[in-house]
Amino acid sequence: MTRLPQSSQFDYIVVGGGIGGMVVASRLSEEATTTVLLIEAGPDRTGDPRIETPGLLTTLFGNPVVDWDFLSEPQTHVKDRQIPQARGRVLGGSSALNFSAVVYPSRQDWAAWSALGNEGWSAEHMEPYLQKFQTYKEPDTSTTETLGLDHYVDPSKYGSQGPLPVGYPAIYGPFNKAWNQAFAKLGWQDKKDPISGDKSGSFTCQLSVDPATGVRGYATSYRPAERPNLTVWTEARAEKIHLARNSKDELLATGVQISDYLGVQRTATARHEIVLSAGSIHSPQLLELSGIGGAQRLRLFGIPVMLDLPGVGENLQDHCISSISYKVTEGHSSTDAMRDPHVAQNFLNLYEKTRSGPLAGLPISGAFLPPVNDQGKVPMDDIRSLVEAYLPNNQNQHQTGRQKQTQIHRQTLLDNQEPTILYLLLPFRMNTKPGAMTMADIFEHETEDNYISIVAMLSHPFSRGSVHIKSGDVRDKPTFNPNYLEHPMDLELLARHTQYIDRVVHTEPFRMVVRPECRLPQSSEADLTDLESVKQVVQDRLLSCFHPVGTCAMMPLGMGGVVDDQLRVHGTRNLRVVDASIFPLEPQGNIQATVYAVAERAADHIKQSQRE
Repeated sequence: MTRLPQSSQFDYIVVGGGIGGMVVASRLSEEATTTVLLIEAGPDRTGDPRIETPGLLTTLFGNPVVDWDFLSEPQTHVKDRQIPQARGRVLGGSSALNFSAVVYPSRQDWAAWSALGNEGWSAEHMEPYLQKFQTYKEPDTSTTETLGLDHYVDPSKYGSQGPLPVGYPAIYGPFNKAWNQAFAKLGWQDKKDPISGDKSGSFTCQLSVDPATGVRGYATSYRPAERPNLTVWTEARAEKIHLARNSKDELLATGVQISDYLGVQRTATARHEIVLSAGSIHSPQLLELSGIGGAQRLRLFGIPVMLDLPGVGENLQDHCISSISYKVTEGHSSTDAMRDPHVAQNFLNLYEKTRSGPLAGLPISGAFLPPVNDQGKVPMDDIRSLVEAYLPNNQNQHQTGRQKQTQIHRQTLLDNQEPTILYLLLPFRMNTKPGAMTMADIFEHETEDNYISIVAMLSHPFSRGSVHIKSGDVRDKPTFNPNYLEHPMDLELLARHTQYIDRVVHTEPFRMVVRPECRLPQSSEADLTDLESVKQVVQDRLLSCFHPVGTCAMMPLGMGGVVDDQLRVHGTRNLRVVDASIFPLEPQGNIQATVYAVAERAADHIKQSQRE
């Protein structure tokens, strides 16, 4: 229910009710004398079974009530296809409609952020925050045995007092067990816990689902039951941040222009700070609409230039994926079975009675691997040849942000110690098509057969895209151009990793639960042993894993950064950005754990600034 503010002045205003905004608003309002206004454009759907039931997430995609439902610009390097991008338009943001996967960044991810000029963001600094957001829930004995969790999960490494439940619901089965055994047979299994930041080989990622109740945990878990000094205003859209210069010529954020669900405009003012947490697409949009961005672009749309900051909206990175779908063997089924209304009703009854079964979560398994192809691990000489061909050594003294980022990833490839791919096992068939796609296109198909899909997610893309306004009207969606495969190294790596998928499915015991010869794309359409053929598969089947980051990058101003390492917008005194847009580089896997940790650290930064 929309809660209208009784006052128009607050100590802090937080724009956006996703992970970043919910965490910051909750932590700042822990001090009873601090007043906080949280503004969210979408509705408050707390208690909505479609959100709280993890297995119903696909019913949310494309629903304009809760999904912004972005579509990319035609992607030049992906045969001009337009790729859908689901973004949460609801209190809780995209955490209300994600796959619930909790994947932890690597230690090298944090080291790379630090190498880009950001102090205080090392693995050692961030370890407490990866624990702070969560409460780890122990799995039952059967789940522990099926997944082999005793071999690598150390419960003492996880949080026990955080708002978000994480754990392993009772949803896993023969596909997950065969996955781990196949990777072990291929030599890809270690005993390191994923939260340690140096995991290699197969594992099962935790889900942000409470195993006891089967209910999705998402950012609204941070919302306190009763806190008078925290005002949550939903169905209210921030249209502009008001900016002014003080006597010291410092640029101050003074307030936010807001339009409610009836279109009535109001202005709320902030005594201390304004925190922008609208996400990697809307945060740069709102900065540009407020006069912060590249001066030439702002003038084009008649927006007064308050701060010429050309990095706004640049540096967009997203985890792109390719996939192969395989028919399962007789006697096994996947969540594709729920296309049958009778089966779906049986699963719903099971969930309501036991809080288990397919609706209690997606049984996702993963594996971190270095460069591989259909023959196995790519020889080091071949990696060096690829690096020499596509990544010339650039170590001049005045590197741009992108040059420095490329240099970091180049060295990672040459060190050959870090994973370059995250494989994911998903319990459904995935579809693509030429031209413009919708989210529904991915999951809909007419056949009665059951499939699983193996996804190859490129961990650290070299390609860069952008998000920018296309008018001065906040209601016009900004252009979303992830520029997938713009850098040729991305296609080289992703194609080789896609080749390895067929190696996995032909390995016992995984080949006993799927039919390797019955796949999409069909064998007659694509030879997975031929690299050039697989490059076509990648371009035909490429999709997003919905992890856009980097458009308000935390980097020095001279490198094209937008915020400093305290997350303040360069050139302003009291305007911060706290969401995935500040990531200077994409972390190795699904990003929600990283966003929670970043937001927790940001809240501490803001509190410390106020004390000073």
